[in-house]
Amino acid sequence: MPGMGGATVGERAHDDTGALRRTLSFRDLVVYGLLFIAPMAPVGIFGTLQATSHGAITAVYVVATVAMAFTAYSYAQMVRVVPKAGSVYAYARVGLGRGAGFVAGWMAMLDYLLIPAVAYLFSGIALHALVPQVHQWVWTAVAVVVTTLLNLRGVRTAAVVGFAVLALEIAVLVVFVVAAVWALAAHGAQRGWAVPLTGEGGFSLDAVLAAVSVAVLSYLGFDAIASFAEEASGGSRRVARAVVTCLVVAGVLFAVQTYLAALLAPMSAAELAARPGEQGAAFYTTVDSAVGGWLHDLVAVSKAIGAAFAALAGQAAAGRLLFAMARDRRLPGAMAKVDAGSGVPRRALLGAVLVTLVAAVWAAARDDGLDRLSSIVNVGALSAFALLHASVIGWFRFRRQGAPPSVLRHVVVPLLGLAVVVAVVVEASPTAQIVGGVWLLAGLVVLAVQYARAGAGPSDV
Repeated sequence: MPGMGGATVGERAHDDTGALRRTLSFRDLVVYGLLFIAPMAPVGIFGTLQATSHGAITAVYVVATVAMAFTAYSYAQMVRVVPKAGSVYAYARVGLGRGAGFVAGWMAMLDYLLIPAVAYLFSGIALHALVPQVHQWVWTAVAVVVTTLLNLRGVRTAAVVGFAVLALEIAVLVVFVVAAVWALAAHGAQRGWAVPLTGEGGFSLDAVLAAVSVAVLSYLGFDAIASFAEEASGGSRRVARAVVTCLVVAGVLFAVQTYLAALLAPMSAAELAARPGEQGAAFYTTVDSAVGGWLHDLVAVSKAIGAAFAALAGQAAAGRLLFAMARDRRLPGAMAKVDAGSGVPRRALLGAVLVTLVAAVWAAARDDGLDRLSSIVNVGALSAFALLHASVIGWFRFRRQGAPPSVLRHVVVPLLGLAVVVAVVVEASPTAQIVGGVWLLAGLVVLAVQYARAGAGPSDV
C-alpha cells in the first residue's frame, strides 16, 4: 500500500477497540497448533481414508503434507507482513483488498465454527464408548463446557493445560508405535510393506487426491497458530517458525502411525469400502486385533481427551477470527471487546461457542451426524487457503513498495499452492462443494449489503 515501504502493516495500523496481550511463547504456539492438528488425528478417519485411497493411506498423508507445505510457506510470508489476529482474513484484506479479506474471513469462519464441532463429537463418541450409560450428546456438551471455561480463563491458562494434554497424546502415540513394531516383528504384516504407499492393486492418483481432500482437515492448526499473532512474544518470525514446525512434526507423526496401522489392519481397503459401517472403528479394530484390548482403551481415552482439546484450540482461533473481523467493523462491534481481566475476546469467543455447541450436539444426537458434519468442514478452509496464496502474490507483486519481489518465493510457490488447493477442492465431495458454494453466496450477499449501506465504491472492494 502507498507509503508503507517495507514495514509490516501491523506496525502501521492498529484499531484500539481491543488490545490482545503478548504472552505466548514459541512453545505455546506449537502446542496450540499441534493440539488443533492432534497428533493422532488419523485415528478417527483411518478407515475412510483407507477405503478412499485404495489402501495408499500413507501416500495420502505424504501428499497432504507436501500440499500443505505450500500453504504453510504462504502463511509464513504473510504473518511477517500482517502480524495481527484474524490470520487469512487479515492477509487477504491487505494483499487483495477489503472485500477479498471479508470473503476469506467468511470462508474460514465456516470451518472454524464447524471443525471444533467435529472434534467435540469425536470426544463424545469416544467417551460414550467408554461409558455407554451416558448418551454421546451429553458427553459432547460436557466437553464443550469444560474447554470453554478454560479458554475464558485466558490464553496462557489454556496453553499450560493444553501442553499437558499434548504430552499425554504423544506418550500414547509412542506406546502405539512401540506396540505396533513389536506386533510386526512377532507376527509379520497383513500385507506388503510398500502397500501403504502404493495402494492395493496399484497406485491411483485420483483416489489419493480424493482422500487428501479429507485428510487436509487434520492440518488446519496452521491457521490457529497465525490467528495468535498479536498474542505471541518474540515477533512474527516466531509465529512463522511455529507454523513450519507444526507442519513437519504433524507430517512425520501422521505418516508413521498410518503406515504401521495399515500394515497391521485385518481388513483390506476393498473390504472397508464394501462395509462403510466398519470404517469409523477401523483403527481401533486394528489395535485390538494386533495388540490387545488394553491399547484399544488407552487410544480411546487419549482420543477423547485429545479431541476435546483440539476443539479448545479451534474454539480459541475462531474467537480471534470473529474478534478481528468485528474490530474492522465487518461483524457486530460488540465482539471486538477484550476482557480486561483475562485478555480474552470473550464475546467473540462465546459467539463462536454457541454455534459450535448447537452443531456438535445436533450431530451427536443423530446416527449420521458425524458423516454429515465431517463431509462439509474442509471446503471453507481450502477456499480461504486459495485466497491466502493469492494474497502473497497481490501484496508482494502489486501492492508493496520497495524492493522487487522474488519470482520464486512470491509468485511461483503461491501459484503452486493455489493449484494444489484447487485440485483438492475439485476432488472434494459434492455435498462439501454445494455447502461451500451456498456459504460463499451468503457471504457475498452480506458484503454487498455492507457496501450498499456504507455507500462504498468499487475502489473500496
